[in-house]
Amino acid sequence: MYAAARTTSAFAVDRVAVEGASPEVAAQARAALAPALGESLLRLDLVDLTRRAEAVPMVAAASFDRVFPHTLRLRVVPEVPVAVLRQGSASWLVASGGRVVAELDQGSRAGLPRVWLKRDVDVRLGELLGGLERRAVVAVAPLAERPLPSAVTSVVASRGELTLKLRSGIDVRLGDSTDLAVKLEVAHRALPQLDDVTGYLDVSVPERPVAGTSLDSQVEVDTSSSTMP
Repeated sequence: MYAAARTTSAFAVDRVAVEGASPEVAAQARAALAPALGESLLRLDLVDLTRRAEAVPMVAAASFDRVFPHTLRLRVVPEVPVAVLRQGSASWLVASGGRVVAELDQGSRAGLPRVWLKRDVDVRLGELLGGLERRAVVAVAPLAERPLPSAVTSVVASRGELTLKLRSGIDVRLGDSTDLAVKLEVAHRALPQLDDVTGYLDVSVPERPVAGTSLDSQVEVDTSSSTMP
């Protein structure tokens, strides 16, 4: 009976229900899963369907349920946008893991940090960034859930140095990409003390944060309660 059910239209898929996604992303996911329509729920290759669903740029993870008699249910974990890539007049939305998830009109998503790309950087929708660009995105990803007291307008990555440029005029120097969670926590605690500073906050050594307007005017900031035990 089971074998017969797999080969008949009794449980043929005629609907893909998508949960956890915006209407636009749900439509893209349904289009990606079109090959499942008409197939028996008992014969579906869920591994292949998962691959197809997760190829949709804004889908971070996907899982399926068979809802008899004719529905395939897709549950989506969406990507979390954290920054905007800029290259000339082109813009893209990038998610926390460094995946390019959408093309944007110039000026869109004004509240997200900008990552400025060189002309030779190849950007492809749905694919992961690499190198310095990915490090820049990873540096600001935690701020999607817990932003700094002043908004980050852009992030600059060079070899051995990450810098967050804030709307307040302060540059937060993170140093390399190690201990980012600790460094950002120190910056959270230190920035409210720097209302009248328009220079920099250096948290590259989180145990000794330093603020100033130049290298000759450094002042250590007291954040003893902010570092990890």
